[in-house]
Amino acid sequence: MNVLNQLEPQQRRSLRVLFITGLLFWISIAILLPTLPAYLDAIGINQQQIGLIIGAFAIGLLLTRLVVGKLVDTRGRKLVLLIGTAVAAIAPVGYLCVTSTPLLMLIRAFHGISIAAFTTAFSALVVDLAPPKQRGEVIGLMSLTNPLGIAIGPAIGGFLQVYGMYREIFWISIITGAISFIAANQLHQPRIEVELDHNESKRISIWQILTNPALGIPALVLLLVGFPFGAIHTFVPLYIKTLNVGFNPGLFYTIAAIASFSARSVIGSRSDRYGRGIFIAGSLCCYTAGVACLATANSQMSFVFAALLEGLGSGTLLPMTVALVSDRSLPHQRGQVLSICITGLDLGIAIAAPVFGSIANDVGFAGIFTIGTAMAATAIGVFLIWGNRNLRHSIGFCLGRDRDVYRKG
Repeated sequence: MNVLNQLEPQQRRSLRVLFITGLLFWISIAILLPTLPAYLDAIGINQQQIGLIIGAFAIGLLLTRLVVGKLVDTRGRKLVLLIGTAVAAIAPVGYLCVTSTPLLMLIRAFHGISIAAFTTAFSALVVDLAPPKQRGEVIGLMSLTNPLGIAIGPAIGGFLQVYGMYREIFWISIITGAISFIAANQLHQPRIEVELDHNESKRISIWQILTNPALGIPALVLLLVGFPFGAIHTFVPLYIKTLNVGFNPGLFYTIAAIASFSARSVIGSRSDRYGRGIFIAGSLCCYTAGVACLATANSQMSFVFAALLEGLGSGTLLPMTVALVSDRSLPHQRGQVLSICITGLDLGIAIAAPVFGSIANDVGFAGIFTIGTAMAATAIGVFLIWGNRNLRHSIGFCLGRDRDVYRKG
């Protein structure tokens, strides 16, 4: 926390406002994680249709992520942040009013815009406000809004779900999203925002980003991880119900969030000292083990252990990848670069839900997570071999013994 005391008063205030905004936003989103699939099941929608509806969220992400990335660089972080929080407040109204699968898919896709806009603008703002030498620490601290929100939201949602209080769940999502919008409106933009509006000629293309190994490899790693990530957030509640192990699905996400919180609270400052590579590699190993545990789960303790590993892995991987990509990009290109790289994760999630949903009846949920384990393991190999300039540098980078040769500032 000492890094916050070194900032200017306006920067500290901006970070506080961002933290409140982020916490409320993630509560609004996360309260639906364990409850929306169960709600859809309760109103008579089958597993394949549930997969399509949940997957439509990521479709909304994919269709808008690149657009909001450009908006972040040209129109400012605050505007895009407001768009994200506004959508988070509006979309749950649709779940209260609609029961047909096509319309639910449209509403879910619209809801996906919230994540695309919010996460891109939030990440860019945090990086803008952070001192370069302590970027990892600030990103780690501010990213705590995610696990905190994902701990609080599902706990509330899971409790209300027991009593069938779905209407109340949706209203809590609406209200927290609206308050998040109000908080975001109090934000003062960093001075760099004014400069960015005049740097359009220096922007790089999508193809340049994807073919640049410094940025393309992190995007590929997130793509591979996106498949099991999407499976976990779509099918774990139904998987637990099928096994009849008497485990609250909301508790799974809460345990994962606590583990994620623990990881994020300590790895940021250490990544500034030892580099991002060792923490990204370690998180991929941890995440792979967590998905493998899900594939063989048959008891409450199996799900507890899987949630711990998944939380530790994702809690480290996502903020460290944001830090890595930010290290390797210039300020006036950061919104676009972040949006394109994180689109890798979005794409994995988008493909995972409908594809895995279509084969769920054939391979079962355990089979889905076995496939997810193989994809996460592939991500380890990709980062180990191509995470830095060559194999020697990549291995050294993953072991914390070599610097990031792609770093720009």
